[in-house]
Amino acid sequence: MSAANWRNAMNSGAGRAAMRGFRGQTPISAPRTQARDRGLTPIWRHIGARHVLVLAFLLAFPWFATPFFTYQIGAQSLALGLIALSLTFLGGYGGMISLAQMTVAGVAGYTLAILGTSAVAEISLKWPWWLAVPMAVATATLAATFIGWLSVRTEGIYTIMITLAIGVAFYYLCLQNYSVFNGFQGFQQVYAPAVGPLSFRDPVAFYYLALFCALAGYFFVSYLLRAPFGVALQGIRDNARRMNALGFNVTAHRVAAYAVAGAMAGVGGVLFTWYNGLVTPGSVGTSWMINVLVIAVLGGMRHPLGAYLGAVVFVLLQTFAIDMIDRERFNLVIGMVFLAIVLFSPDGLLGWWAGVRQKLTLRGGSR
Repeated sequence: MSAANWRNAMNSGAGRAAMRGFRGQTPISAPRTQARDRGLTPIWRHIGARHVLVLAFLLAFPWFATPFFTYQIGAQSLALGLIALSLTFLGGYGGMISLAQMTVAGVAGYTLAILGTSAVAEISLKWPWWLAVPMAVATATLAATFIGWLSVRTEGIYTIMITLAIGVAFYYLCLQNYSVFNGFQGFQQVYAPAVGPLSFRDPVAFYYLALFCALAGYFFVSYLLRAPFGVALQGIRDNARRMNALGFNVTAHRVAAYAVAGAMAGVGGVLFTWYNGLVTPGSVGTSWMINVLVIAVLGGMRHPLGAYLGAVVFVLLQTFAIDMIDRERFNLVIGMVFLAIVLFSPDGLLGWWAGVRQKLTLRGGSR
């Protein structure tokens, strides 16, 4: 983490007050404009040629890919990647591994189905989509905040167990409750809306909707990580006791991180529900909770892009691995890939690629 970023965090009110208490004087810091120029440079200054090429490929993808690849591979990967991005933000930059991110996404999906339109007419309230979607995301954010409030006072394995217990409890609540969640059948025919002549049930239109949300999540996280809140959150990840001594409210930062991650998971949950056209207890079961963790680790939890890269790999394996082996053996394939990544590249595919680039650079320099 750069010194400029730390100066940015120290320029906040909490940082200045803490440093006065520690040193008995006002800390030496760069002027506000200088700190902003160094720590919070506009996002477009970090965009290079490779980013432009990737963006051009994503925008042009539906024009040379079949509707199957556009919808089944592209749109699904973007929706899952946004949910995995919420875990990457919590785990990679906050040091908090939560297994309840798919639960939060499921809360958004169930809220959308209950407030909106579905095949279960006696439960769904048939609100318009422009009202049901914000309520679904807001409910997911509140649920994530509550989960964070419960779990941030613990660390390590205890945080994982608390979030897992909450996820399992929500799964059985949906499975056994028929008056609100319609039991094991869940809600069918939860379709994406039509806005004028544009129908988001169309593969191309839904792909661009998912792409817009995925890019918004990526740039938002990239910006937030360089903002004072993100820098402080990374400091809490590295040494929570020291950040608390400096005057930062560790618990408040962690709960706020859960709320931010919950909003991203909520948007991803709405997209994933529209993609499937349904939401059932199976959508929030333990298998999907583990799958989100696998996606985040596959891509790499040290960069927001890793969530989407891991989602692409996961969806490709899920789609085509069953053609080579039995469907029941899919989890074995995912487990083997996950084990190989953890053993040979703990930082995921992005970490492996960074290592390859470094070796190629060293070889080129030695010549």
